[in-house]
Amino acid sequence: MRIAMGLIVVLTLALAARAFQLQGLDSAANAQAAAEKMTHTRTIKATRGAILDRNGEVLASTQPAVKVIADPTAISANGYNTGGLTDEQAADLAERTPHQIAEVLVNFLGGATTDYLPALTRTTNDDGSADQYEVLEERVSADTYEQLHQALDEATDVLGNKGLYGITSEDDPIRVYPSGTLASNVVGFVNSEGAGAGGFEYYADAQLAGADGFEQYESGQYGRIPLADNTLKDATDGTTYTLTIDSGLQYTAQQLLASQAAEYNALSASTVVMNAKTGEILALATTPGYDSNAPGAADADDLGNRAITEAYEPGSVAKVFTNAALFDQGLADPDTKVEVPASLASGDGEIKDADRHADTKHYTARGVFYHSSNIGSALLLRQMDAAAYRQYMAGFGFGAASGIELPGETDGYLPDASMPDYTRDNMAFGQGFSANAVQMAAALAAATNGGVYHRPTIIAGATGADGAAVPLPERSSRRVISERASGQVRDLMEAVTAGGTGQQGRMISGYRMGGKSGTAQVIDQTTGQYDAHRYMSSYVTVAPIEDPQILVYTVVEVRDQYGGTVAMPTSRMLMSAALPRYGVLPSAEVPIDTEPLEYEP
Repeated sequence: MRIAMGLIVVLTLALAARAFQLQGLDSAANAQAAAEKMTHTRTIKATRGAILDRNGEVLASTQPAVKVIADPTAISANGYNTGGLTDEQAADLAERTPHQIAEVLVNFLGGATTDYLPALTRTTNDDGSADQYEVLEERVSADTYEQLHQALDEATDVLGNKGLYGITSEDDPIRVYPSGTLASNVVGFVNSEGAGAGGFEYYADAQLAGADGFEQYESGQYGRIPLADNTLKDATDGTTYTLTIDSGLQYTAQQLLASQAAEYNALSASTVVMNAKTGEILALATTPGYDSNAPGAADADDLGNRAITEAYEPGSVAKVFTNAALFDQGLADPDTKVEVPASLASGDGEIKDADRHADTKHYTARGVFYHSSNIGSALLLRQMDAAAYRQYMAGFGFGAASGIELPGETDGYLPDASMPDYTRDNMAFGQGFSANAVQMAAALAAATNGGVYHRPTIIAGATGADGAAVPLPERSSRRVISERASGQVRDLMEAVTAGGTGQQGRMISGYRMGGKSGTAQVIDQTTGQYDAHRYMSSYVTVAPIEDPQILVYTVVEVRDQYGGTVAMPTSRMLMSAALPRYGVLPSAEVPIDTEPLEYEP
């Protein structure tokens, strides 16, 4: 008895010491640990801002959806207080309730009951704590979840009572692109986490995403504790953007571009439709493209936007800038006479025209441009210092990214002011420097709109979650050439469409317009030499030429085809669609012929 009493005393003292430690010394820490186990935080997802076209058509939006969450601990007792149940009732609930819930889940989420049972019956975590959180399915439409929950409420449990408990939800919205492939290379897409991963979705991700809120609450074995602490912070929804893109014109551009690319087995193609007065991009199409709803099904190379990510030598379209600089400096005008020999020595080589000629030609500057003479262009530009010409080219936006609101834009390449003379010769007809399609469109607009460069943009406006307009950064503009020089450039471009036999097919009935083709060989990355059969073939159209409103620039990567063949039809047809769409009135007088292209020596 003494031994037993001694053991009781020791045990009592140990228990007392432990109670003193827990309640006296460690009470705050234990209370905090208990509170942490009971405290749960639920994220309140912000609604991602929509992306609209210039007319309010939805290009990207967010639809309500949820994650379906299971609380296996609550499911094992179907929400009952187990203290009021017999052992047999508790065992039946633990055995049969997960199967009943799994059968309901199959009806609304698909799959088989065996897909859900492991999560529904996992009542403890690896650390031995109660498992109250298992994700069963993501991105379930709100409507489907409501039907699922109603079916659970109407079900009868093993005790004969209504309702199966332990299934809840969390916000998990779905990003939807109603038109799929329409403007996908502009709009972009989101990743599995709902963050922007391509296109404008990536560029403006932080603004579109908004800021998530949260709810913090306490719960026990049988759910939320009604009178416990509860903290709520509302989410701030994302900014909605209106783009300058016109969905109707964009659709036309994509269809025309895809058709033309297919006809000539093009490797790729891009087209830019721009408001020549403002730099706003009305359509920006590239092919191959993809469906923003399923970016994973596309080739990785097609997920960007070639119109801004790929730089190339533009070829003869660049003769627009050669003449713009010369005219602005007063070194030439459209009627300047140029003797064009059969070839021209330049550096260690020689320049020849695409249309070879054995005799000397006597062209005006207008004729040099019309016949797209490389020799004549180089001879004209030799009047200007290389550094001065480079300054003009930088003014037109070459050598630096345009700043368009899309990711991955290339700077292109512009030689420095100390370039050798043969590089200046090459630049005269579009070699020796590189640019992307949007840079080209913006530069061509500046050369023809009266001489002012406007930074290209795809953003028309933005609206916050409260409906108020969101201020946008001011877009820059600068004068590059005089209005007089710009008018003379338009004179040359009109000669291409209105002058000479066979050019009328390049015009649009009722409108005066200008154009220029370009065909440049592509450098083979393996050999470092020009590929004699692979071209970047392009064509620019601007109209009406007397007061330019719309500019269309198309470039096609193709084998053995010139810009006037593969790119001109797309540019012309897009211009034909854009002019009446934007209420541009026909020209009062449409000329058939222009001033002389040649002269008598």
